[in-house]
Amino acid sequence: MKATLSNSQSPKIATLTALAAACAMMLSAPVNAATDTAATSMAVPSAMDSSKRVIRLARPNATTIPAQPSTASLPASNAPSTANMQFNNAPQNNAAVSVAQPQMTPPASQMMMPNDAPVMSGTTRVYEPGPMTAPGIDLRSGQLPNIPTPQVQLSDMSFVTTVLVPQQKGLGTNKLDVSLLDDFIADVSPNARHYPPNFPNRTQRHYTREKIKVLADWIEPYAKSPEASYEVLLRAAKLNGMGRNLDLGSDYTVRGGQYVDRAIKLQPSSAEANFLYGMMLSEGGGFKEGQKYLDRAVSLGYTEAEQSLAQSDLLSDRRANALERLRRLEGQNPDNKVIPEQIKMIEDGKFYIWDIAAPNINVKPGA
Repeated sequence: MKATLSNSQSPKIATLTALAAACAMMLSAPVNAATDTAATSMAVPSAMDSSKRVIRLARPNATTIPAQPSTASLPASNAPSTANMQFNNAPQNNAAVSVAQPQMTPPASQMMMPNDAPVMSGTTRVYEPGPMTAPGIDLRSGQLPNIPTPQVQLSDMSFVTTVLVPQQKGLGTNKLDVSLLDDFIADVSPNARHYPPNFPNRTQRHYTREKIKVLADWIEPYAKSPEASYEVLLRAAKLNGMGRNLDLGSDYTVRGGQYVDRAIKLQPSSAEANFLYGMMLSEGGGFKEGQKYLDRAVSLGYTEAEQSLAQSDLLSDRRANALERLRRLEGQNPDNKVIPEQIKMIEDGKFYIWDIAAPNINVKPGA
């Protein structure tokens, strides 16, 4: 009888044991789910509102602080019931697990932060965009403690005249702002337009070289266009000519000659373009080729072309012709301070009349 009773109750005991194990597994599932969800949220940033950036910091043992009330918050009845659940019996892994995220995705109407939703402190910081103010932030309002108020003084201010030139030839073309370019060319031309260039110190020579590189690269796409205007070509020729004098490479020599040649074809009666081309040719050794352009510039009233002809005469062993030309030019331009110096240089046996003390310039990098 005892054996029969034991055999008849065995299936029941096995069934109860299986049910107890299943219940234990079901009760432990929420804790595991909370831990996994929190760990996932620590690895992948999330945001409850698209207007906020969530930045997570690697600091364990974080605490939770309630968020500030919001005008768009939801009623308490609509908040997830598991938002503030704490699982104290979860295993401690040195990870900041304070809030169990709900498994379901809330509807779009509940994407705004409710009043009692926790915000992670230390592990999570939520930054909201502040109000935009026209004057900006006043540094004296205490945001930088123990730092003295910056003092700024302005002196030696200068203004550059705005210069707009047509980008391409013809009517109705876009305009190109060459204000800073023209100011730079006017500043360094007395030092770098002729060969050999002359600078007050090596620093100014270096800064001028670097500035020419930048400006030549800037104007290059406009100048190499088949429809480039005369104004663009003339400025590109000046920059590349000075680059040649400063030994920046043969590319500057080639480009300078090409651009000034195209400028003359657009305006054959331009005294400045004819002077530039004749000067580049004669100072590069092409005395005969450059003379016809210099003669044309002289006939158009360009004084500096006459000085370049005197330089060409001097380098062609016609010293008497160079002196005669400059003395005649001195009588026609009594206020010119350079011509008497050039006459004295020839009388002293020198061969480069532009190798004179150049004016002191102040070219700055990036200016």
